[in-house]
Amino acid sequence: MILEFLPFQVSIDPTAIAAACLWSLALYLALAGLRDWIVEQLNRWFNFAERSLYTSVEEFERTRVARESQNAFYASLMSIVPFLGFGGLCSYGVDISLGQSWAVSLGMLACMGCGVYELGRRQGE
Repeated sequence: MILEFLPFQVSIDPTAIAAACLWSLALYLALAGLRDWIVEQLNRWFNFAERSLYTSVEEFERTRVARESQNAFYASLMSIVPFLGFGGLCSYGVDISLGQSWAVSLGMLACMGCGVYELGRRQGE
C-alpha cells in the first residue's frame, strides 16, 4: 500500500535484512562491555535531557523513580541501533567477499558462538 504512493520502485531484500540482524545480534552478545557502556551513556543523557523539561523541583522529585525506569527502558532499546549499523557493515563485508548465502550462514554461526561465549562469561562472573 505504501509502495503505491512512491514515485520510484523500492526493493527490499529480506536475505540482506536477516543477515544484518544476525550479525548485529552476534555483536550485541559478544561486546557486552560496549553494550553496557552504551546503555549507561544513553540513560545518563535521557535523564539529563528530561531534567530540562521540569521547572518545579517538587514535581521533578515526585516523578523521578518512574521517569528513571522509563529512561532505562528507552536506553536499553536504543542501544540496539549502533549494533544494527555495525551488523549491517559486517554482513555487507561478508556479502561482498563470499556471497549473500554466506552472510546468513556465518551470521548464524557467529550468533551461536557469541551466545555460548556470553553464557560462559556470565557464569564466570
